[in-house]
Amino acid sequence: MIHVGHSPDPDDAFMFYGLASGKVKIPGVTIAHVMADIQTLNERALRAELEVTAISAHALAHVGDKYWIMRTGASMGEGYGPIIVSKKLSHRRELAGKVIGTPGKWTTANLLLNIFVTDARNIDMPFDRIIEAVLAGEVDAGLLIHEGQINYHQFGLKKLIDFGEVWREACGGLPLPLGLDVVRKDLGEDMAHRLSQGLRDSIAYGYAHQDESIPYALEFGRGIDEKLGERFVKMYVNEVTIDMGERGQKALERLYSMAYAKKLIPAQPKVLLY
Repeated sequence: MIHVGHSPDPDDAFMFYGLASGKVKIPGVTIAHVMADIQTLNERALRAELEVTAISAHALAHVGDKYWIMRTGASMGEGYGPIIVSKKLSHRRELAGKVIGTPGKWTTANLLLNIFVTDARNIDMPFDRIIEAVLAGEVDAGLLIHEGQINYHQFGLKKLIDFGEVWREACGGLPLPLGLDVVRKDLGEDMAHRLSQGLRDSIAYGYAHQDESIPYALEFGRGIDEKLGERFVKMYVNEVTIDMGERGQKALERLYSMAYAKKLIPAQPKVLLY
């Protein structure tokens, strides 16, 4: 039995639809799907509990001794990514000394905040409480991931920073690595390649059968309509998701180099793809 962890979000649901529905099978492998929010999956990866799991790119820097990176399944933004929003602030420069609600210590969004915004204070909270906390005045601003990136305006919030834009400007057009799928090293290289191919086949099935996969994915959308849900899925299930290739690999190396230079991670992990 291989336990596969992924988040209950439209993009992950789309990617795993083929496997979850049984339309795609990996010969000789029985899969048990484990759904949890990304911060929980990151924490479980630190304990190496799941054989295959989605994790934040940030978290990989802390579990690279236990997991290999799958070349398939990465969530990378092409000029878009996590955003900082506020109800009362209007400009990035106003963040100095302010409190920002963040979606978890090990998320890549949190790492990006610590790389690019060094004069604010973070308070971690569940990602789906951040908008509520901003509206209630519990925090001055919020760092949004998932569908909050595209529906924040419905709550009257203003976008102060889009880390996808900041990253693109700083890194010469490389995609912004946010999430990865990883496989535990004790399974061996042959099984790692088989599981990676199975996920690739699942994504391919989702694209080829969008009449099935999109409605399934939208069941996991929180507060977004069909149009926004489909847009969100296709933002983060893109060409680099199918195979991150050299661009994705370079993007990860750049992220870890920047984080290590600021002493935000203990070491620069080797980016080897399976």
